[in-house]
Amino acid sequence: MSARLKQARKEHGWSQERLVHEIERYARQHSLDVASTASLRVYVSEWENNRRPIGPLYAAVLRALLGLTDRELLGRTTSAEPVTVTGYDELIGRIDSAHNLSLGMVDTFMAQTELLRTVDRQMGAAALVDQMQAHLTALEECLTFAVLPSTREPIARALAGAATLGAWQALDVGATERAWRHYELGKRAAAEAREPMYLAHAMAEQAYVLSAAGKPDLAVQLVQEAHRTVGGQASPRLLAWLHAAEAELLAQAGRPDDCRRSLDRAVAVLPPGDTDRDPDMLSIFLNGNHLTRWRGNVLARLGDDAAMSDLYDALAGMDATFTRATAGLHCDLAQAHLAREEQDQAMDHLRKARLLANRTSSARHRARIDQLGAKF
Repeated sequence: MSARLKQARKEHGWSQERLVHEIERYARQHSLDVASTASLRVYVSEWENNRRPIGPLYAAVLRALLGLTDRELLGRTTSAEPVTVTGYDELIGRIDSAHNLSLGMVDTFMAQTELLRTVDRQMGAAALVDQMQAHLTALEECLTFAVLPSTREPIARALAGAATLGAWQALDVGATERAWRHYELGKRAAAEAREPMYLAHAMAEQAYVLSAAGKPDLAVQLVQEAHRTVGGQASPRLLAWLHAAEAELLAQAGRPDDCRRSLDRAVAVLPPGDTDRDPDMLSIFLNGNHLTRWRGNVLARLGDDAAMSDLYDALAGMDATFTRATAGLHCDLAQAHLAREEQDQAMDHLRKARLLANRTSSARHRARIDQLGAKF
């Protein structure tokens, strides 16, 4: 037994360490429980030196990896000691748990997302990395073992909203690859949930990653594709949000005329009143004051003097709990004052922006503050 295992390993050009790695890789792919890396190193050495018998689980793995028959590996026929396939009880248990997942549990997931959203808005995303990852993992686990669409779709909807929030938080702390992967997760979940609004929202936010990575034209194409994806199924508030996002990305792409047209469309479709939460999609916060701030941001990027009145109007009506958004607003005002060569006012707003950005640990805002500060 020992000689054949060692010979087969060497025929593959593998060291004992490589064999351990291959066993672990195979186990991950087939959801098998194997010993730790340190223990596997001991097992391989003992197997090859006839100090430990190869059990049924490891025999099955080694046969698959090395292309050996049972007789070649163990010196007996396969029928002498049949391999017991395990894991079904655990699998069925997980499937049953997912099937029995009540609407109340989905509501609990949604409430957890809402809590993470509130803490993020007031304190920033840096302190929420572990909590958000655990939240997404729990949702993915439930979705993985849910079988029927009636069970999967509510979980997928909750995952779509949570993944998009997690992506925006990752983008804010500068973890761009994690942000991208979370957006991809959110898009897949939204598609499975048959929620075109959630899908369009994830696509449009993902466009910001492209713009920040130096691909503004591709970002514009993606947000426009988000418009086409949702079609006539978008709520008025989401539609206004998409137009405003497109305007911002068009400004970054250096297309001021198209940008202004998108801003006008956003204003035209936004529902009146102070309500900012979209009842059809809780990820969207947008009312007249928010849109005024957003328009001021876009116009400031264009160097348009009209940004000033919008930004000060937005500052006057700003919800104090939107700490990170307020930091961005002060950045916008600093940029608008710099465009008018009003250094003292610009410096004052930049100082306020820095204090708020430090409170939320926003890498995105800190980078913008540094860029503006370099202009003094």
